[in-house]
Amino acid sequence: MAEKKKIVVVGYGGMGGWHTRNLLESDVCELVGVCDIKEERKAKAIERGIKVYNSIDEVLADESVELVTLAVPNELHEPMAIAAMEAGKNVISEKPVTMSSESLQRMIDASERTGKLFTVHQNRRWDCDYLMMKDLYDSGDIGKVFCIESRYHGSRGIPGDWRTEKEHGGGMMLDWGVHLIDQILGIVKDRKLEKVYCRCDHLLNNEVDDGFKLDLYFEDQLTARVEVCTYNFIALPRFYMAGRGGTAIINDWKDDCHVISCDKWDEDNVTPVVTAAGLTRTMAPRDEKTTTESVIKRPESDVHDFYRNVCAAIDGKETQIVTHAQVMRVMKVMEAAFRSDELGAPVAIDDEIV
Repeated sequence: MAEKKKIVVVGYGGMGGWHTRNLLESDVCELVGVCDIKEERKAKAIERGIKVYNSIDEVLADESVELVTLAVPNELHEPMAIAAMEAGKNVISEKPVTMSSESLQRMIDASERTGKLFTVHQNRRWDCDYLMMKDLYDSGDIGKVFCIESRYHGSRGIPGDWRTEKEHGGGMMLDWGVHLIDQILGIVKDRKLEKVYCRCDHLLNNEVDDGFKLDLYFEDQLTARVEVCTYNFIALPRFYMAGRGGTAIINDWKDDCHVISCDKWDEDNVTPVVTAAGLTRTMAPRDEKTTTESVIKRPESDVHDFYRNVCAAIDGKETQIVTHAQVMRVMKVMEAAFRSDELGAPVAIDDEIV
């Protein structure tokens, strides 16, 4: 077995703490320490027996450190990542990786110039709801898919921290859109994205979006809706997918995937639905004679596979899962979404499937 990669987590806040807890259990990484400028966070790390670095310069000066995870405010990702790669360290950045495609390109250029690995922690690729929908799409079991809907609805507004401030990369598009767009592009890998249309919400925050509705139009009549809202007290389903041969739904991220497949299109003697204002055969529900109901159980998923892949990629044994091209594609879709919101109109995408 390969020797564990020595790693430091820079930023010991929410996600920094998450990384630290997981790295202490990692079979491929050895947590050397954490870095933070806040005294209370340093004290917590010392209390837990974790080595503390007082500055990023201290981390970069430590020749034993091979890998750095950046869990700092978003505007610091670019300068810290470039400095780390130039110091000979491999880099994982939390998302959003940065706040513009130009900034991201500078980070990618630094990776190519130094030969060091640079990737982004797109951890939602290991979410079970996403994996079920991805596998269903790939299987073709519900026929040619024409509609995908992906939502996260909360009811607490934007947390009162950096997420409310534009200079730190706040807002729900950069916080949650980056995940949900990445998932949609991971599901629809066989069709070109042609245009996007987005409307951002500013219900209680004029500086950044506190929600959005983003429609992605792919070739061959596939539309995907990505929606985030922070003021919904009744949530719509987490995932919904419709194809010519069936429909699938995941109501909550903790649920299994329910599928209804159409076995026979034509029905005999359809009983109309009677409503208060009349009747309808068009909207009459199907019965068990023409459809089959099934359940896809939640798969096994291990978030440690992200770090396993990173370490194998550093050693040249695997291709990194979260690639530069994929990260750039998501960034450009988010930029197009913001442009669409400003214009109040769809924005064409010069897309390349990756």
